Amino acid sequence: MSVVPPFAAAPSPRLRLEVVDLARGLALLAMFVFHFAYDLSYFGVIETHVPSDPGWRWFARLIAGSFLTLVGISLVLATRNGLNRHAFLKRLAMVAGAATLVTLATFFAMPRSFIFFGILHHVALGSVLALPFLRLPAGAVAVAAVVAFALPVLVAHPLLDAPWLAWLGFSRAPIVTADFVPIFPWFGCVLSGMVLARLALPRLIGSRLAAWRPASLPARIVAWGGRHSLLVYLVHQPVFIGALMLALQLSPSPPASQERGFMLSCQSSCAAGPARRGSLRAALRLHG
Repeated sequence: MSVVPPFAAAPSPRLRLEVVDLARGLALLAMFVFHFAYDLSYFGVIETHVPSDPGWRWFARLIAGSFLTLVGISLVLATRNGLNRHAFLKRLAMVAGAATLVTLATFFAMPRSFIFFGILHHVALGSVLALPFLRLPAGAVAVAAVVAFALPVLVAHPLLDAPWLAWLGFSRAPIVTADFVPIFPWFGCVLSGMVLARLALPRLIGSRLAAWRPASLPARIVAWGGRHSLLVYLVHQPVFIGALMLALQLSPSPPASQERGFMLSCQSSCAAGPARRGSLRAALRLHG
């Protein structure tokens, strides 16, 4: 089984598959749907409490998994003839800087649930952690992916519940944050993407799929968004929130009933985990 060539210092030719840009753009569209629903829920425009709704939570997990799988695929495509250190470090600095901006912005906007390790944080660190796996056979990377998915179930210790270790993904304590994509098990998605790319790449060279180019305007727009996903990610939420705030100023939504507020609190408590369910049962007895 072939091993990726040693890292090269000089730029190397790249195989850019526009179908991968299209897939990333489609993942962005799915993310738009989730974030817009999240914003509608946050401002009380819809009855559903999106952060705790099981269907929406699974939808969010599928979106995060697709993005991280595409990170692994893109990393293999970009390094098939060696690692262009300058391009890699430039991209890494952009993603890490964007992740820092997200943390700072959410800390001031929503200090109780600010994003300390979200999707961008994982993309930045996961890209670095994935580098050694570029030298391994696809089978070994597949085994590592299975281990990454299984570790949160297998590893448990009170010390790992410490807040400063939450980003690892082993904590059993409730974590309150607007976006949380810890290293484990999600790094398994990055590794899975690497395996998929390594297995598919020999079959893609010279194929119709590799030569595909978006012809229709919608496809070109979606592929453009996938090609500039970091910019789109940073811009879309301020646009959504600004538009919603303007709409609510022009046509305020009716105030939420006390019963709805109580039920949303209950849903949020249930989603937070076992540590808060005892207090929830006590609240239900008082409410009843």
